[in-house]
Amino acid sequence: MSPRLALVSSVVGAMVVALDGTVLTIAQPTLQRDLDASFAQVQWTSTGYLIAVAALLVLAGRLGDRHGHRRLYALGMLGFGATSAGIGMAADVGWVIGLRVAQGVFGALLQPATLGMLRAAFPPDRLRGPLAARTAAIGLAAAAGPVAGGALVQCFGWRSVFFLNVVPALVLGVLALRGDGRAARVPDTRLDLPGATLLATALACLVHALVTRTAATCVLAVVAAMAFAVLERRCAHPLVPRDVIGSRPVAAALGVLTAASAALSGTLFAATYALQHALGLDPLRSALLTLPLATLMVASAPVCALLLRRAGPRRTAVAAMTVLTAGILVLAAATGPLPLATGFALLGAGFGTVMVTGTQVVVQQAPVASAGVAGGLQQTAMNVGPVLGVAVAAPLLGAGGTPLLVLAGFAAAGAAAALALPGPDRTKGTTRARPDHPADPSRIPARR
Repeated sequence: MSPRLALVSSVVGAMVVALDGTVLTIAQPTLQRDLDASFAQVQWTSTGYLIAVAALLVLAGRLGDRHGHRRLYALGMLGFGATSAGIGMAADVGWVIGLRVAQGVFGALLQPATLGMLRAAFPPDRLRGPLAARTAAIGLAAAAGPVAGGALVQCFGWRSVFFLNVVPALVLGVLALRGDGRAARVPDTRLDLPGATLLATALACLVHALVTRTAATCVLAVVAAMAFAVLERRCAHPLVPRDVIGSRPVAAALGVLTAASAALSGTLFAATYALQHALGLDPLRSALLTLPLATLMVASAPVCALLLRRAGPRRTAVAAMTVLTAGILVLAAATGPLPLATGFALLGAGFGTVMVTGTQVVVQQAPVASAGVAGGLQQTAMNVGPVLGVAVAAPLLGAGGTPLLVLAGFAAAGAAAALALPGPDRTKGTTRARPDHPADPSRIPARR
């Protein structure tokens, strides 16, 4: 796949997934009323998707490494578009839930491929720009989603929002099928099915436990995770290669991304509740006050590419997590429009910067042969983090506590984790990469 097509496909794929999540939130109240669904059933339209996508992201990344990221991307996009259309025509809420789970499966196939294609198409020292463009597109989708979703629901009903992604998903999916993807494929990569099953079980149970606060599934998640760790140490061909999971920068970047996404999502959950209930603002005014977040997230992405070139991931991520922490603390004390807008702007600037930084470290540090697994790990952090943040904020908010201070602690912990990220390469002006990275993305290390 050419670099230009890989970039366009990655950006559109990321936007399709981001837009789907934002418009669903707007459509859920009307969906509940029109389908005569219970609140629990409506919750499962989100929970079912989250469980499916979180459980399968790493496995999907490994499948992309084995069969080609373009093929997985095409299958994910076509399936995502088809299930979106199916949800728009669903007769009852049971069909909506089932199709949302199926959409989560296709979303899991799609998301790691968007990063795997970039890693295969661009050499490590040129990843900053494409990743910044991808992050800016996600921020744009986050800003446009509530507005577009609200307008569609008001004018055409809740079903219309699910047709929003159908055309771009089908078009990009068909375009991706126009090649065999052999340049990015590693045919002899063996698939660790027992490891994949244990990891999927651990992640699915973790998300279920965080959403439903069920102790039994939490215990099952811990047991499955421990069994997975033992199996991977003994397996000759582990699901997550040792040169990826054993990399200190990769582990640190995943921790930073998880902390940042947890802090952001938990803060948005608590802040939305405060704006509409404590301050008595209507949904439209609340949404307008949060616009600086999406605006600064879009603006910070290209700036981050410059910061990474000059300061390196460590300093950039520490500064970004500090800005994110400051934004949460400003929101915790804010009562007027200007302080609230300032807090949301700091959130957007910090999160947009750390998302580009953490993603670059994870994708850049992985060999091309493991780019899909690296993308799956990054997407897993970005999906589990928000669930964790809301799970922490919700009970504290219900008990009359101060969730924003706890979430600021999450962000501060992420700043500490960022100290383990690599610094700049003073000799070349670029970030230090793993010595076994090939400069030519078509060169794939031989299997040991």
